[in-house]
Order: sequence, then C-alpha cells, then structure tokens
Amino acid sequence: MQFDVDVPEEIRSLWELREDAIVKYPAEVLRKIAAPVGKPNGSTRELVEHMKTQMTLARGIGLAAPQVGVSARVIIYRLLEENSPLRVILNPKIISKKGEQIGAEGCLSMPLLQGDVKRFDEIIVKGMDMLGRPFKRRASEMESRVIQHEIDHLDGVLFIDRAVEETLEWLMPEEDDEPTTGPQE
Repeated sequence: MQFDVDVPEEIRSLWELREDAIVKYPAEVLRKIAAPVGKPNGSTRELVEHMKTQMTLARGIGLAAPQVGVSARVIIYRLLEENSPLRVILNPKIISKKGEQIGAEGCLSMPLLQGDVKRFDEIIVKGMDMLGRPFKRRASEMESRVIQHEIDHLDGVLFIDRAVEETLEWLMPEEDDEPTTGPQE
C-alpha cells in the first residue's frame, strides 16, 4: 500500500540546499517498477559510477537507479564498517528470507525523515555482477535491511509505505548542523 507524506516547506528548502543530484519525493520515477538490465556495458558502468558519486555526496549507504532518475534494476551499497567494499547488484531478487528485525530507516530521496520499518533479518539475494555473471549472496542484519530497502525502490515502494506510521518523524537539524541525518539508504 502506498503511503504519502506532506513535506513541510522548511524541509523542502533544506532539500534544495543539498549538493547531490538524487531524485526527491514525490518524483514519479520513485513509484515506477524499474526495468531489468541486460549484460552490463559502458552505459551500465557509467550509471554505476554516477550512482557511486551521488551516494558519496549524499553520505548514503545505499542507492537504487531510480533515485538518480533511471528506471533500471540496479542497486549499490556500502556498509559503514571499515573497509566495507562497494557492492553492485544488477537485477536483484530475494530468493530466501527469514527472521525479523525492526529498526529506523531513512532515505536519500526523503532526507531528514525517518521511521521504524520491519524487515527480514536474513536474506539470500540473487543477481548479476558487473561482469554479467550470476551470483547469490547471503546477507543479515544491516546489510539485509539495506538490500531490502533498495530492492523496494526498484519496485516503486518507499520506506514510508512499510514504516510504522506513528514512528515517522522529520529530523530538523540544529542551526549549526549540515542539512542531513545519519546513514541514509
């Protein structure tokens, strides 16, 4: 079920100050089902490089292609742990899931909003790497949460659609703070 939120004017003005080119809510591309990608080529590599740049500028930990305005089934993420590699998954699909976790989530397409979301604690995701090879990856805890959040973007689902409504809150920065929150997906 799609859930809509009213974005306060002071929040919108903070979004406009951000230096990234991430598509912001309620852009239509964020509610579309993204198209599968074929064997990776030069344009796929350019898209991933652009996504890496924008995720870094926005200080995020995950990003889906629709968040940069491209309706393609591509996600990237890098966990906050030291030396965590950047991971790229083309055409990701969750093939196994178990357990449950509830935790706060935010989104680079809805900066300064956060809320509690229930996710599976452990998943197995299959997809294709940047060389066009199929693979499977087991993920748990935070990595599992990030992958699920990004795959939702590919299906036109935003974290607000899954959040416990009464936990959604706008995090207004202090005057001396930069206009961002902690890790965003």
